Amino acid sequence: MKFKTQKIAYYFFAVCMLLLSLQIVYGFIMGFAHMGYDGLHSVIPFHTARATHTNLLVMWLLAGFMGAAYYITPEESNRELILPQLAYVQLGAFVAVGVTAIIGFHFNWWEGRKFLEIPRPLDYLVVVDVLLFIFLIGGTIWKGRRYSTTNMVLFFGLLSAALLYLPGMIPTVNQTMDSYWRWWVVHLWVEGVWELIMGAILSFLLIKLTGVDREVIEKWLYVIVGFTFLSGILGTGHHYYFIGTPRYWLMIGGLFSALEPVAFLGMAIYAIAMAKKGGRQHPNRLALTWTIGCAVMSFVGAGFLGFAHTLPQVNIYTHGTLVTAMHGHLAFWGAYAMLVFAMIAYAMPNLTGRKLYDSGWSSFAFWTSNIGMTAMTVAFGIAGVAQVYLERKMGMDFLLVQKEIEVHFLGLVLAAALFSLGIFAFIWIFIKYGLPKGKVENAGAHN
Repeated sequence: MKFKTQKIAYYFFAVCMLLLSLQIVYGFIMGFAHMGYDGLHSVIPFHTARATHTNLLVMWLLAGFMGAAYYITPEESNRELILPQLAYVQLGAFVAVGVTAIIGFHFNWWEGRKFLEIPRPLDYLVVVDVLLFIFLIGGTIWKGRRYSTTNMVLFFGLLSAALLYLPGMIPTVNQTMDSYWRWWVVHLWVEGVWELIMGAILSFLLIKLTGVDREVIEKWLYVIVGFTFLSGILGTGHHYYFIGTPRYWLMIGGLFSALEPVAFLGMAIYAIAMAKKGGRQHPNRLALTWTIGCAVMSFVGAGFLGFAHTLPQVNIYTHGTLVTAMHGHLAFWGAYAMLVFAMIAYAMPNLTGRKLYDSGWSSFAFWTSNIGMTAMTVAFGIAGVAQVYLERKMGMDFLLVQKEIEVHFLGLVLAAALFSLGIFAFIWIFIKYGLPKGKVENAGAHN
């Protein structure tokens, strides 16, 4: 590693892996409940498992983004992180708030708003924690010896994500208004400012792994990411269909949602082109594989599958069904989970000084997790189409339909088992890397 304080990233990545493992456990609880085997219902009812599963997803991705920022910012700023002790305090507070929230869900201490179930008193602690994080990253950039485009996009992506948490705290007793503000947080995170963070991390990885000139990568990648970001903002409209908002959202949401896959396709093509153009044969091919995989799978999951059911004429049938779960799982996996995995795969050899990227387990982790997630997406899709036909076309009762589609969840659980094998292989390699103790290189030697 180039700077001593980059090792802080390791501890965020470790938390990230732990929370991901826990999220998978709750995913299996939900999968078996869908099959009719809800033996834990008295202890962990379905709504608790669902809230825990989705909030753990948000937490481990945020831990991954924070870890990436603590790794990238010193290197791009060409200086150590300011006040590194506070970064450990920030991590401790992040974990304490998260654990308290998860325990609270099991005692019905929550707000009951999908993805934003965290109790209001903890919201304020989240704000304080994120402000501390932004202060450390922003202060390091401010005092840095170099201002890079990648660093600035990363910082403003993180800052915007922090600011967009606030609309979710606006009090209202109106269900439609609550959904309106809630999607400001959820959608404008995942299809807005998180894409800036994604662009910055992708840019950093492509610069390091391909050897292509920084100016070339930054210039075109940010044009594409900017287009994705802009189409994603008004694409928020596809969440406002049929919930009591004005009808013009049907046109706005449909139009801009249709533009999103074009931008994701551009990002995938560009990432592949940069990898081919790069003359440097970087030894860590695994990190490059995760990086390119991220660009491709984000197009399939977030772009193509998102387009497939965000047109109003389709969404009137698929709204709130398992078709949404199909799109959501592959979108989060491709766009953000694989991005975090790419960052970890790149950073760990540098942090620990150990080169484990050529092992068979590394390739096994990549292919098994991706095949498993693809199979899960297909299983969700089949169950979702059956649900739409029986519930929305045939007019059958919701619970009767759930009984009819139980069999499809056997395929989903089997696919999830395959996916989990890949994830646990990745975590096993992470553990084998051990604690960070890599040699600090000459700070002036890097580009």
